[in-house]
Amino acid sequence: MDFAYLLDLFLHLDKHLVTVVDQWGAWVYVLLFAIIFVETGFVVMPFLPGDSLLFVAGAIAAVGGMSLPILLILLLIAAVAGDALNYSIGRWFGPKVFAWEDSRWFNKEAFDKTHAFYEKHGPITIVVGRFMPFIRTFAPFIAGVAQMSYPRFATYNLIGGILWVVGLTGLGYSIGEHPWVKANFSIVALAMIIIPGLPALWVVLKSLYLKIKQ
Repeated sequence: MDFAYLLDLFLHLDKHLVTVVDQWGAWVYVLLFAIIFVETGFVVMPFLPGDSLLFVAGAIAAVGGMSLPILLILLLIAAVAGDALNYSIGRWFGPKVFAWEDSRWFNKEAFDKTHAFYEKHGPITIVVGRFMPFIRTFAPFIAGVAQMSYPRFATYNLIGGILWVVGLTGLGYSIGEHPWVKANFSIVALAMIIIPGLPALWVVLKSLYLKIKQ
């Protein structure tokens, strides 16, 4: 198994999950835990699969590929622990991150947008941001930068984690039990990989259009 395959697997696990479950067996739980933990725990990893991965995992559990209880427990721990780590990193760096420039590893524009969202909506950003690409990754980091008290952050973190993991994984599980979905699982899985990315794609295209128009 070469490095290129492992890298593609790590970055696009939602696309390969059916094959991985067949080949890796119980080790797939470790891989899923790692993906969700890293995606939520490190501000430089917003490009990893999140929403689609949870949905596809739930759908696979519905057809007997994984255990739903084990899946929910592990992914919830990964999501909550990841946000807690991200918060701690933001708290450690503090306000000096506002001076950071955009780079390969730090998306300054996404940081600024999330900060503006946080300033407008407050701590609820921790919950709502779970369902929004990029904001999900930056929200706990900004909460740490803003020095939100940890007990308050932990409450919103747990609520958001439960809604995100149980909601999307449960949705995948519920739909995955439908006979038509079982018969056309590959199509449904592909659709749920593409659909969550459409809002982000729209934002990118809109931004490019405005730049060209100027």
